[in-house]
Amino acid sequence: MNRRRIPIVLMTLAATLAVGAGAGAVVYSTVSSPSTTVVRQVPVADSEPAADTSPMSIPQIYQRSYKGVVEITNVMQGSSDGFGQSQQEKAQGSGWVLDSDGHIVTNEHVVDNAQSVSVRFWNGNTYDATVVGTDPSTDLAVIKVDAPSSVLSPLPVGDSSKLVVGDGVVAIGSPFGLEETLTSGIVSALHRQMQAPNGFTINDSIQTDAAINHGNSGGPLLNSAGQVIGVNSQIKSDSGGSDGVGFAIPSNTIRTIADQLVDSGKVEHAFLGVSVATIPPSVADQLKLVEGVELADVNSGTPAAKAGLHGSTGQQTVDGDQYPTGGDVITELDGQKMTTAEQLQRAIDAHKPGDTISVTYWRSGDTHTTQVKLAVRPAQLPQSNETP
Repeated sequence: MNRRRIPIVLMTLAATLAVGAGAGAVVYSTVSSPSTTVVRQVPVADSEPAADTSPMSIPQIYQRSYKGVVEITNVMQGSSDGFGQSQQEKAQGSGWVLDSDGHIVTNEHVVDNAQSVSVRFWNGNTYDATVVGTDPSTDLAVIKVDAPSSVLSPLPVGDSSKLVVGDGVVAIGSPFGLEETLTSGIVSALHRQMQAPNGFTINDSIQTDAAINHGNSGGPLLNSAGQVIGVNSQIKSDSGGSDGVGFAIPSNTIRTIADQLVDSGKVEHAFLGVSVATIPPSVADQLKLVEGVELADVNSGTPAAKAGLHGSTGQQTVDGDQYPTGGDVITELDGQKMTTAEQLQRAIDAHKPGDTISVTYWRSGDTHTTQVKLAVRPAQLPQSNETP
């Protein structure tokens, strides 16, 4: 099926400084590219309101939270300018204090390729930071500062699964380098899918109309109880500025990833090695397939390829949407019925590398079941191979 490509902006401030020479299974989508993301609504069961404590006013949320929000500066070594001078690049973003040990959560793209990282706190003091670990697949990173406890003000983390569309939210960060800036809005949609910096998919992203601009990346999105329920990461924008559609990584993803980064400095995701498309029952007969998740591509050397799974051999357009045809259609995983690509992706994400899963699939009128041992997701989205 056609997937809508939406332009995005990663919300860091960037500058290039010329200095003298010598001086200082995941299951993934096939529509990824460095300049686009897939943002889709994924239907899920109704959830309950987010706030589990008494709601606060916007000024109360700000007073409770602003000391836990920081401005992050990342100095990177760039390429030569062609005149014997090296280019030193600087990016600015936001972050927030995770704990009293000085761990700070931000976006991976805020600290990517860092030579040095510094953190500015609410009182104007700046401290050098070290990168504890990054996860490009979820665009999350943890850095650490050696700062006195009087400066550190950890923010509480809420449960993003309790959000409903219409919940009030606020964003705090450093748009355009203007630290401690607050914007407010609502949750305008849930369960969107964003494209991570390495091309994989970030599930269950939060869409908000709270203004998010360059420099907001890595800052917290807070609910009416003053709890972090997301990390502001991307916007959909034709102008390059805030057009009223921002996206945040959900706090339930943050909990899992940040814990692993603090503990070991790395995150490993399960990997199947396919790109997929949902085959709904309304078009299955016309495509001569069955309802389920068709394998559009199977990359060579991956767990799916080793298990003998086959990708598509052609394409067909139905009611204006394009679908792959001729590929295996996954109908069950570990005995659970699979009906959408998003459902399959969540099922793979729930596993660890090395786990063996049972995959039931349909091929040419027959149903088969095979065992697949999941691998570790690669650092970058693989280029799809041509289907044999």
